[in-house]
Amino acid sequence: MDLKGKKIAVLGAGNLGIAIAQGIVEENLTEAKNIFLTRRHTEQIAHLAKDGFVLTSDNLEAVKASKIVMVCVQPKQLPALIDEINPVLTADHLLVSVITGVSIAEIKELLKIDCAVVRAMPNTAIAIGESMTCICAPDHAEHGIAVQQIFNALGQTLLIEEKMMQAATVLGASGIAFFMRYLRAATQGGVQMGFHSEEAQLIAVQTAKGAASLILENQQHPEVEIDKVTTPEGCTIAGLNEMEHQGLSSALIKGLMVSYEKIKNIK
Repeated sequence: MDLKGKKIAVLGAGNLGIAIAQGIVEENLTEAKNIFLTRRHTEQIAHLAKDGFVLTSDNLEAVKASKIVMVCVQPKQLPALIDEINPVLTADHLLVSVITGVSIAEIKELLKIDCAVVRAMPNTAIAIGESMTCICAPDHAEHGIAVQQIFNALGQTLLIEEKMMQAATVLGASGIAFFMRYLRAATQGGVQMGFHSEEAQLIAVQTAKGAASLILENQQHPEVEIDKVTTPEGCTIAGLNEMEHQGLSSALIKGLMVSYEKIKNIK
């Protein structure tokens, strides 16, 4: 799907909705004048008018004028929002939900028209164009590719089955917090070794960025890169072994699984 000239409505222009809209424009997928940003109090996003976005508090107006509708509200707000826009939705609309924990089937139950529905799960790094976004479009492969095109402007994407969406939320969205906790611990260790806090944080963050980039660029298993750093009787292998003795890997896996069990029970 070519987005050039297509009108897009972003319903709920908070941090996530704004990041999506800005990414679309920065990647020249379409112009800002083709994107409607809706918010109850538009004065909170008034600064975006100078960039060419169409600001409105009228969801009906935005949907009626658009072909792609990005739903960026909280789960509890979804029923009322769908009820509001149902009168102007058509079979030609593409509805894209970035709402955590609401399935495509649950969204379709609220709709009065059979339009395409795609789910996307980005993470907070979308604000700097480095999101990991998982997308599912079980009944609309072409639309899934179009949504992937949008989120490719904001980081990396992966098309997955909807049954994996909860796991993707834990690994990709909650994963930001898990990696942040490692960075905090590494920074604290650096301070204990004698660095000032800002120095330790810089070293830890850049090292983490470098480690991730090595995997992305070289497409290697992490153990291959670990082997390049560890030497016989060296400090790296000593530290790694102590971390494993203390349960590093098992604690990380357990944390992921506890989060996963929790999200499966949230309704």
